[in-house]
Amino acid sequence: MTSSTSHSNLGAIDAAHHLHPFSDMKQLNATGTRIITRGEGVYIFDAAGKKYLDGFAGLWCVNIGYGRREIAEAVQRQMNELPYYNTFFGTTTPPTALLAQKITAHGGGVLNHVFFTNSGSEATDTWFRMARVYWKALGHPTKTQVIARRNGYHGSTVAGASLGGMRHMHEQGNLPIEGISHIGQPYWYAEGGDLTPSEFGLKMARELEAKIDELGEENVAAFVAEPVQGAGGVIVPPDSYWPEIARICKKRNILLVADEVICGFGRLGTWFGHQHFGFVPDLAPVAKGLSSGYLPIGAVLVGDRVARVMIEEVGDFNHGYTYSGHPVCAAAALENLRIIEEEGLVERVRDDIGPYFAAALKTLEDHEVVGQVDAVGLIAGIQLAADKATRRRFQKPDDAGVAVRNHCLQNGLVMRATSDRMLASPALVISRSEVDEMIGILRKGLDHLRDAGLA
Repeated sequence: MTSSTSHSNLGAIDAAHHLHPFSDMKQLNATGTRIITRGEGVYIFDAAGKKYLDGFAGLWCVNIGYGRREIAEAVQRQMNELPYYNTFFGTTTPPTALLAQKITAHGGGVLNHVFFTNSGSEATDTWFRMARVYWKALGHPTKTQVIARRNGYHGSTVAGASLGGMRHMHEQGNLPIEGISHIGQPYWYAEGGDLTPSEFGLKMARELEAKIDELGEENVAAFVAEPVQGAGGVIVPPDSYWPEIARICKKRNILLVADEVICGFGRLGTWFGHQHFGFVPDLAPVAKGLSSGYLPIGAVLVGDRVARVMIEEVGDFNHGYTYSGHPVCAAAALENLRIIEEEGLVERVRDDIGPYFAAALKTLEDHEVVGQVDAVGLIAGIQLAADKATRRRFQKPDDAGVAVRNHCLQNGLVMRATSDRMLASPALVISRSEVDEMIGILRKGLDHLRDAGLA
């Protein structure tokens, strides 16, 4: 791909023409872009040949690791047979239909239908419209309000960014749009005060009921949240949280939407994150691990309650995308799910590498600047602390996280920092020795923070 263009020229070309997502372009152009040229297993390599352990699986998505030729071969076969056709006007393609069957086979017997999109953000826009259409078809046209959580993340389209509770995203584009409200997040370490985690989990769940009362039950369509809050810092809710949320949604007759874009397809040691926490959603957007990031594809899993109304009452659902159920992307996803099934990766995360990963990360709690480690399956948040005993955070939390992240990167480990929490989500195929390598580099990054005097 780059044989005729030097890597230094690529950097100049990128600076001249490419606007990066979530990037300060002036700063990026001054420092230069990192050019990643290949991947193998849990490692990526840059243009200079430097090797990095990708502790973040791309963007939470490369579940089966890099370099799986089976995916490339499946894509090539489908490209040669049928490179594209749409799913509008009463048509489908073989991989699209088979993928719908394959996904719903893991839906617990209640998520039996799929609407295909190209990304998690588009999946969010899709269920957002579907929820409103559903209630109107049932004779409740005022049920249009959606409740989400502060510091949640649901994509960067207008609806997705509005549903997400991140202030810095709302500041750009006059968001959130009308019809969206937010309640608190179940972030015990930072916001729990003197409450036990269980008490705090119930308190935060009951904010949903208070918000429904404020808006009026007759006006509320749905509540949406990630089973584990991802971009907000890998916030794992207390055990008391999700059962109470599910109880409230059922009692107050609103749809429960589980954003499975990060948690789906094995990351928590279950096929979907809601299965780990023991609740059943009405709608569930997915993406990322659906194809392990090899090609862009997303979907909304639709529960029987909603699907029946959409099929029998709505008629035309005037929504969709040119590439909904794209046959080549569907072929890649089918092969990805075959690999996950045949290699037992979900069970491996649940029974083997997930517990090992959690135990290895827990050893970091003896470090002076680590307040708490939260890990479920192969996703983790490492809370940095200036004072462990009092849960006091650093005066400049963002600087603390960036200091650790950058030190790790310099030493060959890709991590992510959300304020003063270090985030990890390696590929499901990571080995125990690779986990050990990851922990070793991360510990050095923590040492760097301790010695930097940022408290």
